[in-house]
Amino acid sequence: MDNSLDGSFDKQEMQEKLLQLREQLQSIAITRRGSAQVVELDQAKVGRLSRIDALQSQELAKASVVRSDRALTQISAALERIENDEFGICLHCDQPIALMRLQVDPTVLLCITCASAAEGG
Repeated sequence: MDNSLDGSFDKQEMQEKLLQLREQLQSIAITRRGSAQVVELDQAKVGRLSRIDALQSQELAKASVVRSDRALTQISAALERIENDEFGICLHCDQPIALMRLQVDPTVLLCITCASAAEGG
């Protein structure tokens, strides 16, 4: 299957971009996981508003960890699609995904037409 996407698709370039993105997310995830740890609720050490603020920060960190994990899964799937020569092909219509779309988000699964239809627009 020719997956050249208008002759300008570079498999190695996309693979390197994905690997670099994965490395960045993994290093950020280490910090975020530390922030998502259990908050100490010792009233003698911390005031009520400080505890509420700490709990909110913890929840934000937890949500960030979930987003990072999801992004890492998407990156792994994109790398697998590159290895299987399926990268850049819309999962819905089997047409090539525009190179500019892949450059913005190399984990994208749908062409712009199918993505717009899926979003109801």
